Amino acid sequence: MNESTTMQPTAVNPNKALWEKGDFTRIAETMRESGAALIEKLGITSGMDVLDLGCGDGTTALPAARLGANVTGVDIASNLVAAANKRIQEEGLTNITVREGDATNLEGIPDESFDLVVSIFGAMFAPKPFDVAKEMVRVTRRGGRIVMGNWIPNDPTLVAQILKISSAYTPPPPEGFVSPMLWGVESHIIERFGKAGIPPENISCERDTYIFMATFSPSEMVERFKNYYGPTMNAFDAAEKEGKAADLQRELEELFNRENRSGNNESTSIPATFLRVTVKR
Repeated sequence: MNESTTMQPTAVNPNKALWEKGDFTRIAETMRESGAALIEKLGITSGMDVLDLGCGDGTTALPAARLGANVTGVDIASNLVAAANKRIQEEGLTNITVREGDATNLEGIPDESFDLVVSIFGAMFAPKPFDVAKEMVRVTRRGGRIVMGNWIPNDPTLVAQILKISSAYTPPPPEGFVSPMLWGVESHIIERFGKAGIPPENISCERDTYIFMATFSPSEMVERFKNYYGPTMNAFDAAEKEGKAADLQRELEELFNRENRSGNNESTSIPATFLRVTVKR
C-alpha cells in the first residue's frame, strides 16, 4: 500500500474532547433556574425561530421552546446532545431539535435562518473566534439579534476564578491558542463582530448574574466540578502528576465556600458575573 492510499487516523477535535470528557449535565442541573430567568428577559414569542449554539443539555434551549419558539440546539459534545434529546422527549416538546455541530462552521444551516441566536457560555469556548462571530451573524436574519453570555477574565466571582485557579495547575496552552475569556472583553467582541460586518453601535454589553443553586454543600459542588467539568478535570489530571492535587482541591474548596450565599453549609447559592452581549443584525 503506497503512502497516498494509507488510511490516516482522524484528528481528534480538542474542543469536542474537552466537553465530552466529563458530564456537564451534572453542572447544568445547578444552572436551570438562571437559564430560564435569562431566557425570560429576551422577549421570545411564539413562532420565533431561535438557535441555541453550544446548548449543552438544554439549559436555555428548553425554556425558549416552552415559550413557543421554534428552537434548534447545536452542541459539539455528542453526550450532551443525547442528554438534551432525552430531556426534550421526557417533556414532550415538539418545537425543538438538538443536534451535533461546530460553532466555527454551522454546516447545513442556511443564511438568515433565525430571528435570535443565543449562546450562553457555549460558543465562547470554541476555537477560531472570528469564524464563530461570522457564522453567528450569517445565520441571523436582518433585524434579528445575537445574545451571548460570556465569562469575564479576572472577574472575582465563581467561574472566572475556577478557570483562573485551574489554569495555574495546567501546562501552558499550545502556540496560537486564543483564550475563551477574551469573549468577556468588550474591545474583542467589537473587533470580532466588526469583521463579520456589524458596526459598533449595534453591539451592547452589560454585566449580568448567573446563580449556581443546589440542595447540597459547596464542597459537593467542588466534587462535581472535579469529576464532571472538563477544564477542572484537566487541571486535576495535571496537578496529580505534579503532586499538587491537594493544593488545587483546597483552593477550590476555599473559593466555593467563600462565595456561597445560601446562609448555611448544607446548600449552595453562588452568584457568578458574566457579560451579556447583544448584537443587532
